[in-house]
Amino acid sequence: MATDYDAPRKSEDDSESIEALKERVPDKLSGSSGDEDSDNPSSFDLPGADLSDLELDVVVLPAQQDEFTCMSCFLVKHRSQLDHEDASGPICKECAA
Repeated sequence: MATDYDAPRKSEDDSESIEALKERVPDKLSGSSGDEDSDNPSSFDLPGADLSDLELDVVVLPAQQDEFTCMSCFLVKHRSQLDHEDASGPICKECAA
């Protein structure tokens, strides 16, 4: 089926004003919607909330054979990021620059 690209895409009576469209779409930024968010069913914590009673389980892996800890930025990096080793220890390429 061929498409006529020169034909008008909308007639004047089909177009709606921006204000009319805004009225039909619920405001996502205002927290006034009555239904709860399906992605986050529990309420979210505000910054500064007391989380002292919360326990977190975190698995910490030791540095692997192909990794080192930069003595300048203290990040664990891959051996391909090693620039040099000085008296303090290994230095990554980012810190050596």
